[in-house]
Amino acid sequence: MNEHLKGVVITALGVLLVVPDSLFVRLIVADPYTIAFWRGAIAGALILTGVLIFQGLGAFRAVARTGWPGVIYTALLSCTASGFVIAVSLTSVANVVFIFASIPIFAALMSRVFLGEPIQRRMVLTMIPVLAGLGLIAYGSQGNQISTWQGDLVALLVSVAFAGALTSVRKVKATSMIPAIPFAYLVAASVMLLFAEPGTAMPSQWHLVVPHGMFIALSTCLLTMGPRYISSAEVSLLILLESVLAPLLVWAVVGEDPGAWAIIGGAVVIGALLVSNLLALRRRRPVGA
Repeated sequence: MNEHLKGVVITALGVLLVVPDSLFVRLIVADPYTIAFWRGAIAGALILTGVLIFQGLGAFRAVARTGWPGVIYTALLSCTASGFVIAVSLTSVANVVFIFASIPIFAALMSRVFLGEPIQRRMVLTMIPVLAGLGLIAYGSQGNQISTWQGDLVALLVSVAFAGALTSVRKVKATSMIPAIPFAYLVAASVMLLFAEPGTAMPSQWHLVVPHGMFIALSTCLLTMGPRYISSAEVSLLILLESVLAPLLVWAVVGEDPGAWAIIGGAVVIGALLVSNLLALRRRRPVGA
């Protein structure tokens, strides 16, 4: 298997493993703080164990030497770990994943502000329909019983936080930030423990709680490894699969209808990003390939 195919397979598997994330949140009968606690605690503990086995303590020392970029990355990633569960608990799954699809837009804006990188004309043109699509999603939340503007706002804030994490980690490209991930998850779990009631989900629902954490741990590792072998445009295209599959899975299993406006707005967001990334891939392709 060549390096490119390896990257595609690893990233695709990571995306497929993260697709059931929102479904687990819907199926586990507990408050969002408890779900977020177990999600972060189990995933964090598993990734921490894996890092210790395969990389050793030296990996953590390397992350510590990154200074403020590493601290910012870990803190923002910690916010997204809990924020996702809270967003899904307040609004529809479709709204959350469609809003999350806009992360590349926020990442481009932050790279311009904090890293001084120019925003490509392609990305500027992509922002217009993406923002319009987000507006349609927010409008549809007013008349949908399972959607709220508060949940949409949390999803938007989580998207901005994750974009910030991606921007900060670009300052330390030479260092693998995988060892920072378990700390981010465990810090998030520790904060959620202040409000959670762990006994309401375990041990009676261990068959949902444990796989939930395992899926997140595996998907996080794969989605961190895969992009090393393929372009950012290819990664973005594969990640769009979650935006399509996650709402369909929840709709099929628990009958959650996201509503017409969410579907239309999501289609606008995904369509714009799909065209943008396909154009980026076409421009990268060598002449005569």
